[in-house]
Amino acid sequence: MSIEVRPATVFEDVRTLVGPKSPDASVCWCLSYRIPSKVNNAMRGQERGAFVAQLLEDGPLGVMAYDGDEPVGWAAVAPRADTTFARNRKIPHVDDLPVWSLWCIRVRPGHRGRGVSHALIAGAIDHARAGGAPALEAYPLDNRGAKVDLTMAYAGLRANFEAAGFQHVADTDSVLSGHPRVLMRHLLD
Repeated sequence: MSIEVRPATVFEDVRTLVGPKSPDASVCWCLSYRIPSKVNNAMRGQERGAFVAQLLEDGPLGVMAYDGDEPVGWAAVAPRADTTFARNRKIPHVDDLPVWSLWCIRVRPGHRGRGVSHALIAGAIDHARAGGAPALEAYPLDNRGAKVDLTMAYAGLRANFEAAGFQHVADTDSVLSGHPRVLMRHLLD
């Protein structure tokens, strides 16, 4: 498998990774941290996909991993100021550096365990650097080797970010699936 990571700009590919199987389902579409909760919670069914399509008109919403032409992975990455992490009470701001945030990694079943998440993290670093970010933050689970429910592993795992050169910057008050999240940062200068 040869993985290529590129900006997430194709709606059908984004839908393959974060959209619902049923068009009327009200699943995340990876909007939870991208837009205010009131806006996110008010949207239902096909409204969510239409909203993502509209956002894509303004540019990429992160990065996608491809095996040939097949989309196999997704990572949400954007300037922190454009996300709800700008106001998040459980994940601290450590300084006023205009960092970007990486908050969601998803790999399609059948492609897991093949390095796709590592490629996505590397692609997110490159994408943030190309966008002028001085640093990229992530808020992964510090699972200390314990098994993680795949539904809640979207935040990524600390060990994967350490392998990509991220440094632990702060603990957080955020917990997913019983595991604490940590704030990690990769300087891009």
